[in-house]
This record gives sequence, structure tokens and C-alpha cells, in this order.
Amino acid sequence: MKKAQRFEVTPTKADNGVAFDVVTDTQTGVQYVLASNYIGSSMTVLVDKDGKPLLKSGI
Repeated sequence: MKKAQRFEVTPTKADNGVAFDVVTDTQTGVQYVLASNYIGSSMTVLVDKDGKPLLKSGI
């Protein structure tokens, strides 16, 4: 039986050599933005206007 993936990656945009992806934790629904280029990468949680983590609906 294949184990379900913990994280789902959705490519969103590439701009001036930087790729932006949305990473969703499939267990909690919390979403993160991953920015990467040839030097390195950075990932941070996406938040709403109140500073609460954005959650993907349906999870």
C-alpha cells in the first residue's frame, strides 16, 4: 500500500529567476510559500490579515 504524501507542492510563478511554490501540509491544511533560485531557497508560512496561518479548504 502506497503511503500518502505529507506535503503537496503547487507551482505558482517564476519571476526574474525566482520560482514560487505553495506547499500544503495535507494533514493540517497549513500553507507555506517556497521561494527558490540558484543561490538557495526560503520557506515561510502564509498568514491572513490577522496573522493566522492560511488553511487549504477541504483538508
